[in-house]
Amino acid sequence: MGGTDDLSLFEQGIEAHLETVRAMRRHLPLLKRMADRLLEALDGGGRIYVCGNGGSAADAQHIAAELLGRFKRDRKALPAIALTTDTSVLTAVVNDLGAEAVFRRQVEGLVGERDVLWLLSVSGASPNVLAAADAGRDCGATVVAFTSSRGAALADRADLCFMADAADSDRVQEMHELGYHLICDYIERAVSDE
Repeated sequence: MGGTDDLSLFEQGIEAHLETVRAMRRHLPLLKRMADRLLEALDGGGRIYVCGNGGSAADAQHIAAELLGRFKRDRKALPAIALTTDTSVLTAVVNDLGAEAVFRRQVEGLVGERDVLWLLSVSGASPNVLAAADAGRDCGATVVAFTSSRGAALADRADLCFMADAADSDRVQEMHELGYHLICDYIERAVSDE
């Protein structure tokens, strides 16, 4: 397991990252529309529910923490909940209803028409995320999604969908993090000015 002094792999990774970030500029109007929709929901007494699998589950928790806690400014707490954190609910639903129902069941019980359901899926094809999207639409919530260039199945179920200009999971997740940090900053500035 010897290392190498060749830094080309790292340089290629940075160049791929920068290329994807540059391509993200074309999505800025969409990200602003998403942020405005989230603000509308919050102003109307709604909540933001976030979910995803694996790295996207971590991102869901990160988003909820930025909104409920704070991002860069001291301001009021915002109602944001990650549907990935209640292990008793997660394990009970998986055990009794199967993994595909793990987010759908929570959406059915918690999410209403004033709320936003924010879904993250690199593949855009995770059965439990797609089922959550369908449940969100059924309950009248706004469904926003972050996925990749191959995430058409999720994009078709969302009201607003950011499809990162990448297919590799590392680049997609890097763009998702940048995208949701931009949205969190925008929201926080808006509520801090109130």
